[in-house]
Amino acid sequence: MNRSVVCLKYGNKYSADYVNRLFNMVKRHNTQSVNFVCITEDPSGLHHDIQVLSLPDVELQGWWYKPYLFSSKFPITGTLLFLDLDIVIIQNMDHFWTHSPGKFCIIRDFNRSLFPDWKKFNSSVFRLESHSNPTVWSNLVNNLTITKRMHGDQDWMFDQIKTNFDFWPDEWCQSYKWEIRDRNELTGAGNNKSFIKVTEPKIKPNTSILVFHGAPKPEQVKDPIVVDNWR
Repeated sequence: MNRSVVCLKYGNKYSADYVNRLFNMVKRHNTQSVNFVCITEDPSGLHHDIQVLSLPDVELQGWWYKPYLFSSKFPITGTLLFLDLDIVIIQNMDHFWTHSPGKFCIIRDFNRSLFPDWKKFNSSVFRLESHSNPTVWSNLVNNLTITKRMHGDQDWMFDQIKTNFDFWPDEWCQSYKWEIRDRNELTGAGNNKSFIKVTEPKIKPNTSILVFHGAPKPEQVKDPIVVDNWR
């Protein structure tokens, strides 16, 4: 079975260091053979074992390239597990390959921490079989104004995928700033948010991935669980 982790690096938002750290974490926390693929316009500085794909030649920006994984012409076949670069993997993640086989799987959006019945998508971690749900990509490239009327790719995926999907168990992927730490411990605004103190937060036993959506990013957090694993 061909299994590939796929990440996306675009513009100057993330350095090659982010990709290489994710590559290392994936290697440490998978017991089976897994390919590692980075979609980017700039492969400089990437580990030599990382397979590079060019960004598709479409007028998109940022996270709007994520739906490319659904393309009927996506050049990697098999099971694809997309991982954002601003995550920290803290323990084995083999179960992400076997959960609800054949289904599209994705995080239940972290607004669940405020609204228990929240059912929308967060695309920091999602899995699909290659070339499944191809209209997620084709409908987007045929009407690029979608990127102006929707906030992001995950809203578009939620709009397009109505059947044969499943959410990861909430405990597997946790928002670091909303579910691991207390959001009231944040100070600052915008990209300058930070925690007011270093701590060793309680991690649920089945949590494998800490997600750093927005700010702060992993490099800005000095908690031991982050420092020890983001490498």
